[in-house]
Amino acid sequence: MTEERPAPVARAAGAGAGLRERKKRRTRDALLRAALLLFISQGYENTTVDEITEAVDVSQRTFFRYFANKEEVAFAVQDLVESHFVAELRARPAAEGPFEAMRGAVLAAWDTVEEAISEVVPVDLYMRSYRLIESTPALLAVHLRRSTELEERISRLIADREGLDVDADPRPRVAVAAFSGVMRVTGRLWGQGEDTTVAAIRRMTEAYLDQIGPALASDWRRAPMAHRARTGGAGG
Repeated sequence: MTEERPAPVARAAGAGAGLRERKKRRTRDALLRAALLLFISQGYENTTVDEITEAVDVSQRTFFRYFANKEEVAFAVQDLVESHFVAELRARPAAEGPFEAMRGAVLAAWDTVEEAISEVVPVDLYMRSYRLIESTPALLAVHLRRSTELEERISRLIADREGLDVDADPRPRVAVAAFSGVMRVTGRLWGQGEDTTVAAIRRMTEAYLDQIGPALASDWRRAPMAHRARTGGAGG
């Protein structure tokens, strides 16, 4: 029995469709990069859609073919990063507890963020745009709303991992709320600092996550005394 091969016309049509999709992706990525650079250089609210399209030499109609508005383009890479974190969380070993899985997932996501987004934007451009979000009131408000939506998504994922009903058992949402709170604190403090690298936010994230247990201890005032005793310091 001879192997059937696609007809030349069918192969040509498939190649043409692939070329069109690549061209669309290149145009979208160019608009995204141009928008982020303009937002960073002159401010989100001071940048117009016309300026973005002029930078890429396309029409407004082309812009709105890919993005509904400036807000959507400002968070396009953040969408990729959040999806990357969720994928890392899904891949964590089943034996890990909920908080251990979230901690491992976020650190792994920071370790591999460059390869996750490099085909769209350089990682340095993403980090600068993330800092912009943290320092722009209009974008920060959207970021907080989006964070709430992401928390619910993660809560349901954690509940599924543990075989729980998220609407009957509060623990998944409580654990995710604590985790997300640390993410917001580290994002804000990192954005205010001078070191805007991935390594810097990863270090801060790990350090702050590791303080959740001590921070929830019942008696903080005894902890410093115990620490001094262990390290040979003077007691109170």
